[in-house]
Amino acid sequence: MKLSPRDAPRYFARPDPEATGLLIYGPDAMRVALKRQEVIAALIGPEGEAEMRLTRMQGGDLRKDPAQLIDAIKAQGFFPGPRVAFVEEANETAAPAILTALEDWRPGDAQIVITAGQLKPTSKIRKAFEGHRSAYCAAIYDNPPTQEEIEADLKRAGLKTLPPEALRDLSDLAKTLDPGDFRQTLEKLALYKFRDDTPVTAQDIAEVAPRSIEAALDDALDVVAEGRARDLGMVLRRLQGQGVAPVTLCIGAMRHFRTLYTVSSAPGGPQEGIGRLRPPVFGPRRDKVLRQAQGWDPQRLEQAITLLTDTDLALRSAGQSAPQQALVERALIRLSMLARR
Repeated sequence: MKLSPRDAPRYFARPDPEATGLLIYGPDAMRVALKRQEVIAALIGPEGEAEMRLTRMQGGDLRKDPAQLIDAIKAQGFFPGPRVAFVEEANETAAPAILTALEDWRPGDAQIVITAGQLKPTSKIRKAFEGHRSAYCAAIYDNPPTQEEIEADLKRAGLKTLPPEALRDLSDLAKTLDPGDFRQTLEKLALYKFRDDTPVTAQDIAEVAPRSIEAALDDALDVVAEGRARDLGMVLRRLQGQGVAPVTLCIGAMRHFRTLYTVSSAPGGPQEGIGRLRPPVFGPRRDKVLRQAQGWDPQRLEQAITLLTDTDLALRSAGQSAPQQALVERALIRLSMLARR
């Protein structure tokens, strides 16, 4: 039985305890693993694995020993309660053992949970689950999480009451992070707000959101876009010490000023333009980008993009003899002076 993308999240949260099994497949192993963890936890409870009501096996091992899956679904454990036979990373070589287990399954046996990578429509495993009357099949795609999934993650992390602004920022963040990173961010946020009854703010989210060299690069470009030329030298030295190449800095600056141009040149003004950005920006970063775009007019932003394009071409020119770092620093200084006009 095939689960639609709309119905699958609800089933993962409350799987049928009387079902024969569930196949979860998709190209992103992390997304598949997270859904599998959710389903198994819902079926056997938090103590299920400790009570040996979960049997794990690799899909590749079923080719050598196909009987182990049958043994797992028929075996009776010492502890009472529902049981799960879990097959990880199944492929077509495991199809004979899985199809046999589906045929031999009887009420009271352990439920079969299978995970796999991308499966073609002609896959024997996929066709068997899609055509089974009491087994389910769900495909996991690289789509952004739905609002329902985000709210379920928030509840799981213990974050139950959030202001609308915080929910909006977290929804935007979920679209830019991998599912595993997003769940870790929610857990960090829950710990950050432990015994703190004040509402979650955009600053709280920014404090726990993953930071990278890109984030440090954004901080440097804020200095340029806001015309703080005196602070530029120290920030550039810090980036150079982190190993950021001049070409990377130039590309980052080009991306930043194109973003400002998109916001500034929107027909409805910067407020409309900030909402059009993809991927979206949120929290304090959103306020900074909006403020910078309001301080630049489209004509000056066109000049900035032209300057950065010329600098990028110079960096990539075979006949260029000037030091690359000096070329980029000169361009950024000129941009910071342009911001003050």
